[in-house]
Amino acid sequence: MADASLTAQQTKWFASVREGLMRDTGKSLDEWAKIARKCPETKPKARSKWLKDNYGIGANRGAAILDAAFPGDNMGWDNPDALIAALWKDPVQLKIHDALVAKVKKLQGAIVGERKAFTGFARKYQFAAARPTRDGVRLGMAVDLKASKRLSPPRKNEGWSDRNTAVVVLTSTNDIDTELKTLLKAAFDAS
Repeated sequence: MADASLTAQQTKWFASVREGLMRDTGKSLDEWAKIARKCPETKPKARSKWLKDNYGIGANRGAAILDAAFPGDNMGWDNPDALIAALWKDPVQLKIHDALVAKVKKLQGAIVGERKAFTGFARKYQFAAARPTRDGVRLGMAVDLKASKRLSPPRKNEGWSDRNTAVVVLTSTNDIDTELKTLLKAAFDAS
């Protein structure tokens, strides 16, 4: 699963999940994918539960198996367009997303990773993440709260890295101003 949306650490982790399957179960990822294709369930959660109930396969290994068995059926990290379309439905929020992605991509070595619940920005580690909400786009960053009066602490259920210790809500692309670009760069430099 090596691609441009994963950090080196994430790529290594996915490889270890695959290697662990063979070591711990005696079956390769391809063999497990063949088994998974026999699953009577059609939804990803139900398929995951079926693997767990019938074979004792945990969530991480199950996700790798299901991704290999049903590559077109899911919105894995290797299908960013589907993830963007599913998460960023509001046109204003999509414009904010696209503007953030454009700014982050200008940082040498930055990685943009689309996820089901947010868009993550990383170098070695995640330094920022954005997700749409009723209020606009919540942008979490790995910066000190004291760095700007615009920042507030994250909610307990943000769903992104604990490193993102400060949040700003963006309601238009105009909110991506010089100060925000400076904060993103500081978070990037520290990652």
